[in-house]
Amino acid sequence: MTTFVLATHNPGKVAELRRLLGERLGPHELIGYDGPAPEEDGATFEANALIKARAAFATTGLPSIADDSGIAVRALGGAPGIHSAYYSGSREADANNAALLRVMAGEEDRAAEFVCVAALVDDGLELTERGAWPGRVLTAPAGEHGHGYDPVFQGEGDARSAAELTLDEKNEVSHRARAFGRLVVELRRRYG
Repeated sequence: MTTFVLATHNPGKVAELRRLLGERLGPHELIGYDGPAPEEDGATFEANALIKARAAFATTGLPSIADDSGIAVRALGGAPGIHSAYYSGSREADANNAALLRVMAGEEDRAAEFVCVAALVDDGLELTERGAWPGRVLTAPAGEHGHGYDPVFQGEGDARSAAELTLDEKNEVSHRARAFGRLVVELRRRYG
């Protein structure tokens, strides 16, 4: 059995990743990370995910899993992208959603996608896997579940916002589920 560090200080994300990875990964242990938070100054989702995983590995010496994610809006040239968490100048989800809706007011092309890159860093090993969830930006928030931009995002082929999905429904289709689903294949291959 291998112990993997989930390189995030967000207890909600630790719980989500444990739920998402737990059954798929098998008997391995998933623990939270309480070391120093690195500066996420990469230019891509891949770079930022690796920065977090490298920091956790350097601190713990254990295989470390991290992710970086955000929303990319076609009419905005892919913005907010890697800057999604601070799009409004604040880390507040409601403020970020309001800022995105202000910028998108009157815009006909509402195509967007949630993007997630999952990363693993271990001794001499670095892997990344990307997942995308295509959809569109709504004109107003809807729903009470989820976090981040979920209330203003509607996945392709669904009439509900991401915030109107149950966690189990979201974990079937989300960008994070897709990225970590691909990473689990590699984890099983390498760690059994």
